[in-house]
Amino acid sequence: MKTLKKVVLINGSPKKERSTTLNVSKAFIEGLKEEFDIELTTFNISDLNIKPCTGCLSCWGKTAGECVIKNDDIHIVKEKIEEADYVIESYPLYFFGMPGTMKVFTDRMLSMMMTYRGQESPKNGESFHGIRNPKENRKFIVISSCAYTGYEAVFEPLIKQYDCICGKDNYLFIPLPQLMTLIDLKNQAKIDKYLAKFKVAGHEFALSGKLSSETQELIKKPPFTVGAYKIFLGNFWEEQK
Repeated sequence: MKTLKKVVLINGSPKKERSTTLNVSKAFIEGLKEEFDIELTTFNISDLNIKPCTGCLSCWGKTAGECVIKNDDIHIVKEKIEEADYVIESYPLYFFGMPGTMKVFTDRMLSMMMTYRGQESPKNGESFHGIRNPKENRKFIVISSCAYTGYEAVFEPLIKQYDCICGKDNYLFIPLPQLMTLIDLKNQAKIDKYLAKFKVAGHEFALSGKLSSETQELIKKPPFTVGAYKIFLGNFWEEQK
């Protein structure tokens, strides 16, 4: 009998179920299912009522660990995150960062961080604040797609934000260069071959809690050569005229 694991999938794409990134996130979860029985809870951030953080910092002081905004959906998501064994955030890169609705959600997670008390910036990649009430062995995965060929520079600001929040070695970041073009071409055989890598990666992550450097290099590899991708993009923008 397989062990039951609770997975929370947070879909930050404004396209909701039409998100191209979601294809990969679902494949990764299929890999987890090869090892565990999965209780999956999915949130489409664009469907939720989430008010912006007001910056009152009560969640660090008077109501430590609790946001004073009670008339929206954030407490529902936060409760599921605190119960989860795996938390997966899934969304496309928008203008070198997360989509706006996802940023509003992320700001409201401030109550899950320890109160800032004037400490200096971490020197060894630790979380800037530390997580309040951490659950042992909870895994956090960020899966994000972009339209660029080279992903290192374009994802750097986003990765730096997660490094500050989680600590450099406390989450798995999976970049997906060129993904939208791959899906838009509707070559199902090529799409299935691409997604199969992420199912294998999900299974490996379920077994060991991490991915080997070889697996990480494999899943980060763009599906097209630079030359072919330029042709695809040229054709795409011609069609938009």
